[in-house]
Order: sequence, then C-alpha cells, then structure tokens
Amino acid sequence: MDELIGRLATNASIDSAVAEKTVGIILGFLRSEGPSDSVQALIDHIPGAEGAIEASRSGGGLSRLMGGGLMAVGTRLMGLGLGMSDIQNVARELFRYGRDKIGADQMGKIIAGTPGLSQFA
Repeated sequence: MDELIGRLATNASIDSAVAEKTVGIILGFLRSEGPSDSVQALIDHIPGAEGAIEASRSGGGLSRLMGGGLMAVGTRLMGLGLGMSDIQNVARELFRYGRDKIGADQMGKIIAGTPGLSQFA
C-alpha cells in the first residue's frame, strides 16, 4: 500500500492521507461494481488494501444517502478536495499500478467490466 500511496502522492500530486482514502474508496467501488475475480486479484496484490477499503466505509449515513455507482464515488472523492482532473490522474495512476501488479489483461477486464470506468482509463 505504501508503494501505491507514494506513487499517487507523487504522480497525481495529492497528499498521502488523501491518496490512502482515495484508494480505499476506489477499490471499494471496484469490489462492488466490477468483475469480482479480477478485482479480488488486484486487491490481493496491494498489501493493506482490505484495511483501506474498510476505513473508506466509515462514512456513516452520508455515504448511504449518496447511493452507489460512479457518481457517488466522484462525490466522495470531491469531498476529499479532489477536482475532476485530480480524480482522472488518480484513476490513471491506479490503473498503471494495477497493470504492473496483475497485468494489462486483468486490468482491462476490470476497466471494461465496471460501469463508467472506461472514461478514466
């Protein structure tokens, strides 16, 4: 997880704490909306990912009121102070990291199999 957070902080120019929260939110979204086998393979290759996903769920009632899907993820990420270009940079860096860890084919399955995600690839 430290490697990924470092890459996000450096390459997407965001704070490390924000990067960690962002990873948890995005991985939680992928787990609920993406192809389960491929997403789990990615999560398994990121030490600390499960903890980040759990920590991102502690949004309480507001998270539940926002519903699900990509729009809710965007709203949560904007709540961390990220703009649309920041979110795109983070997503692209996370996908690069994923390709390094599980390969382009598996990452392609995640992107293609998750509604709305291809616009960030």
